Amino acid sequence: MKRTRRDFLRTSAVVGTVAGISEFVAFSPQASSAVESPHMKTLTEWLRADHEARKRGVEDCLLRIRELEPSIHAWVQVKPENPTAEGPLSGIPFGVKDIVETRGMATEYGSPLYKGRIGSEDAAIIQDVRSRGAILLGKTVTTAFAYRTAGPTRNPWNLEHSPGGSSSGSAAAVAAGMVPFTIGEQTRGSMLRPASYCGVAGFKPTYNLLPMQGVLPVSKSLDTLGLFTHTPADMLALWKALGHPPGREEQFAFGAPDPIPDCEPEMANAFRQALVLLRRAGVDIKTVDISEMLGKLDLANSTLMFYEGARFHEPRLKEFGPRLDPPLADLIRTGLKIPEGKYDEARQYIASSRIRLAEIFKSTPVILTPAATGPAPMGLSDTGDPRMNAPWTALGTPAMSIPMPVAIGLPLGLQLTAGLGQDSRVLEAALLLGERFDAGPRIASS
Repeated sequence: MKRTRRDFLRTSAVVGTVAGISEFVAFSPQASSAVESPHMKTLTEWLRADHEARKRGVEDCLLRIRELEPSIHAWVQVKPENPTAEGPLSGIPFGVKDIVETRGMATEYGSPLYKGRIGSEDAAIIQDVRSRGAILLGKTVTTAFAYRTAGPTRNPWNLEHSPGGSSSGSAAAVAAGMVPFTIGEQTRGSMLRPASYCGVAGFKPTYNLLPMQGVLPVSKSLDTLGLFTHTPADMLALWKALGHPPGREEQFAFGAPDPIPDCEPEMANAFRQALVLLRRAGVDIKTVDISEMLGKLDLANSTLMFYEGARFHEPRLKEFGPRLDPPLADLIRTGLKIPEGKYDEARQYIASSRIRLAEIFKSTPVILTPAATGPAPMGLSDTGDPRMNAPWTALGTPAMSIPMPVAIGLPLGLQLTAGLGQDSRVLEAALLLGERFDAGPRIASS
């Protein structure tokens, strides 16, 4: 029998008290009325709702968190802030990854070493989103220091599987219908991989397009803020609400790599069938020869992350010694051994690849690849392999994961990317492909 995420959420919910969410009682004394209203899940629904419906929607989100959080563990703290402005996102709640500074709210970096740390100011991205009327609901779980050590978050599709990382809580909170959108961050594959695993839309904009002030770094050349929503339509609507220019309908050929980048059979089969489905729906897709380059870009990304991350976090190793998160300590020790020449070579390869990709984008303005190597891994200790996403993070190009229409099993994402600055093109293309997927048959991943 096919089991949907809605079935899972209905049957696996656990009612209980969750640490850090008691504040919602004072925020919404009439919260019990929310259960009588239809649950607004997608941002598109929220944007269509009037002021009173949005107020009830916030109450509904808080009740949903209280119900589901004991199973999913997506949140570090839920502490709804009062609205501070009127704008296109007025009254719409959101969550943010716990490496983003938030005034008066937990900012613990996913590490027990910083347990109880409270942010002293709002990061630039928080100021921007709140200035448009959105309500910061709380902080979502991250892996320790946005690196490898997983937190407690579980995948809403199957609690025995990872939600991915490092933006695990942000992806899971949207997938579980706790909030209509969240903010995450990516250094290798920390957003698009969780989006693929959790069956939601994840968008990594062009490097440095969203402000990084107040965000804990891993690698200054790679770190990029991004967004999670339920659907491609939601993501496009959010992008517009954040003041970014809309795209336009275009006719062009998409690119797809042949051979397919090395991934698990389940993902490879789904990717092939998705391309067949799209071609039958009238989408023009041409073959591009980029798989070898993507493999080298993954290695270049890793070199930059280790080199820069080691130098930023070295003071932490000196301060905490053996108490520091072991994977981060290993990153520091390994990264400090990387010579400057190897670092420079990696940067040069990335720069030359940007030139080569710019030519490919002229004939195939959007390229399609798998968004992860496979479905979400079993267990919580392994957050998955980022090599499908890391090349695009290295290049700084906009990239997005949207769910492929798999018939059964865990979600699998399709990744779209375009040239630097072509964010709206990616979003419009994702909307188009999402509509084709919705109108077509389901695909088998095995």
